[in-house]
Amino acid sequence: MTEKEAQLLAQAEAWIKEKLAADASGHDFWHVIRVCLLAKIIAQEEEGDVFICQLAALLHDMADDKLNDDPKKAHQDILTWLADHDVSQKQSDQIMTIIDTISFKGGHGKPLTSLEAKIVQDADRLDAIGAIGIARCMAYSGHTGRLIHDPDRLPRETMTVEEYRKDGTAIMHFYEKLLTLKNRMNTAYGRQLAEHRHQVLVSYLDEFYAEWDGLR
Repeated sequence: MTEKEAQLLAQAEAWIKEKLAADASGHDFWHVIRVCLLAKIIAQEEEGDVFICQLAALLHDMADDKLNDDPKKAHQDILTWLADHDVSQKQSDQIMTIIDTISFKGGHGKPLTSLEAKIVQDADRLDAIGAIGIARCMAYSGHTGRLIHDPDRLPRETMTVEEYRKDGTAIMHFYEKLLTLKNRMNTAYGRQLAEHRHQVLVSYLDEFYAEWDGLR
């Protein structure tokens, strides 16, 4: 990585920290930092472009429609930031394509067109599972007013993006998304990292149901 690229990553990190420092939805600054670190690790293992993966990871939530009242403006803000920091047009296009395609959206995400997109998506998905993933699920549920659990409400096998984001519970979210991610990993190293985190989810649910039923 060049000195200029390292400086760009530091500048992006500072911008993200300013924008997301107060987020309480689980999509905060530290989520972005963890995804960036995972993207770097996976890119090194999979021989992807480490700089592109890290910069895309840092910016990946900035235009998320779950977090922005005006996603189009947020999208333009990223483009403006990249241009203002002399990121090449080719690199800017790569980064924006990654940002535009990695979202889960209830399983209705767009096809990935590059190794780097697959790497960043794996990194983002890894932060959605395991111990941190559970904490983020509960944080997001509290943020959106979603119940923890209702035994009368069952996970949905098919749903629109709108249905996916509404009317669920935190425990339903495990089945509708989190438990599916291990088998949705794109890279060999991503799949390897997902194995343990997936087992953490399974163990948590076993304990959750036992406590819910008064057995432990």
